[in-house]
Amino acid sequence: MNSDQLFNDLKESLAGKLVFLDDKPEETLESLLKALWFAASGNPMSAEVAVLLPLPVLTVLQIELLNQLITERINNKPLAHITGRQRFMEIDFITDSRALIPRKETEILCRRALEISLLLTSTDKNITVIDVCCGAGNLGIAIAAKNPYTTVHATDISQEAVDLTLENIAFLNLQQKVTAIQGDLFSSVENDKFISNTHLIVCNPPYISTGKVKNMNPEILGKEPVLAFDGGMFGTKIIQKLILEAPKFLIKGGWLVFEIGAGQGEFILQLCQRSNLYEHIEPVFDKNGLIRVISAQK
Repeated sequence: MNSDQLFNDLKESLAGKLVFLDDKPEETLESLLKALWFAASGNPMSAEVAVLLPLPVLTVLQIELLNQLITERINNKPLAHITGRQRFMEIDFITDSRALIPRKETEILCRRALEISLLLTSTDKNITVIDVCCGAGNLGIAIAAKNPYTTVHATDISQEAVDLTLENIAFLNLQQKVTAIQGDLFSSVENDKFISNTHLIVCNPPYISTGKVKNMNPEILGKEPVLAFDGGMFGTKIIQKLILEAPKFLIKGGWLVFEIGAGQGEFILQLCQRSNLYEHIEPVFDKNGLIRVISAQK
C-alpha cells in the first residue's frame, strides 16, 4: 500500500473518534495524522509544519509505531506530548508534560510584548526582559529570537518547567540571550540587576478558577500541570500579585504585559487602575472582541 492510500484509510477510520479543542485550532484530522506520521518516521515536528509537507515512506515497523501513536491520541494523550513538538510564533518548541503546551491564543500576548520590545529599542539597544511563569519558555524565547536587542530571564515556580525551558533554550541555540532559573514569581530576580532595571515583564499566569480546573477536558486534566492553570478561587490570585509586584522591577516607562482569561478583562483593568502603579494601561482584544491581554506602562 502506498503512503497516500494508507494515509487516506487511516484518516477515514479516525473520523469521529477524536475531539479537537478550541484552544488548539492548528490541530485538524489531517494535521494531526501527518504529525503522528512524521513522529513515527523518526522526524518529529509540530502539526503546523507537518501538514505542509509530503508524506515520507514508512517501513513496516514505522507503520506499527504510527498505529500505536494513533491509539495514544485516541486515549487523550495530547498531540504535542506524543510528537514532543509544538509551534509557537513560527518556532517549533520541545513540549511534554512538564509544562503547559503553548497555545495559539498566547501569541496575542507574545506579539504585543514583541511590539513593545521593538519600540523600546528605538531608545535603548539593550532591552532586559523577564518572563514570569515561563512554562516551556516559549514567550521569552520567541521574543529573544525575534528581537536581537533583548536579553531574557525566564523563571517559573516549577523546576520541571525550568528544566524544559533550558532544553528549549539549547534546542534553539539561544544560550547567550536567554537564562532560566526556578523561583516563585519574582523571587529569582530580587537583585540590583533587575530591580528598577527591567524594560519588559511578560507573563502567562494561571487564571482559571480552582473550581473550574477539575472540570477541564481529559486531554488537559492530568496531562498538563495543574499549576499552569489554577489561579485560585477566582482565577486572579497570581495576577493580583503580578500587578502589585512588577513595578518594583520596571524602569520608568517599562511595561508589564500579561494574558488573562476570557471574561476577566474589565475586572483586571480595574485592578491595574486602582493600584495607581501604572501611567498607561491598554487592553488587547482577541478576534471575538474579548480582552485577552493587558499591557501596563510604569
